[in-house]
Amino acid sequence: MSKILIIGGTGYTGANIAAEAVSRGHRVASYSRSTPKAPVDGVTYTHGPAEDAVRLVPGHDAVVAALSPRGDLVGRLLGLYQDVAAAADADGARLIVIGGFSSLRRAPGEPRFAEGDVPEQFRSEAREMDTVREWLSGSAPASLDWTLVSPAAGYGSWAAGERTGTYRVGGDVAFYDDQGGSEISGADFALAVVDEIERDAHPRAHISIAY
Repeated sequence: MSKILIIGGTGYTGANIAAEAVSRGHRVASYSRSTPKAPVDGVTYTHGPAEDAVRLVPGHDAVVAALSPRGDLVGRLLGLYQDVAAAADADGARLIVIGGFSSLRRAPGEPRFAEGDVPEQFRSEAREMDTVREWLSGSAPASLDWTLVSPAAGYGSWAAGERTGTYRVGGDVAFYDDQGGSEISGADFALAVVDEIERDAHPRAHISIAY
């Protein structure tokens, strides 16, 4: 049993991860800017300004960072995650960062989607999320145990899907099915994230999850 802190634990991704982790017997704490609309039984909830999340990191085995650069976090996400990473590193906790699909590539050697192949309305958010990937892979302390997890393109509350108990794990090249789709349900993405917390199979790596 691990002690897991989910920063952004009341959002779509965070709530799914919390539910999966609690179902396996882990002790889960959630920190977010608002109270949950549908609390998960067994999760301890705390809320407040995003920058205060760092004070809860000590004492946890794993920290899941599941925020997006929206609202008052625009332009601030990287700095916030750097502070969380420093606290996790100092306490020996694993850092699991939930990234975006746009940090992946269509094929080996091709640019990442965030470098240009993103609709205008999502471009700023995609690029800010990708700065987190750049920092982790290029400048994060060598002692930091991190894993960056990107979901499929068809992922989110608008495409919740169902739990199948299956998923594929890849690198920074996006997975597509035979029809050209890229999908993962919220429950199966959470399954993959908690599996990664338990197995520590991809330390200091960027991975992708899809069917």
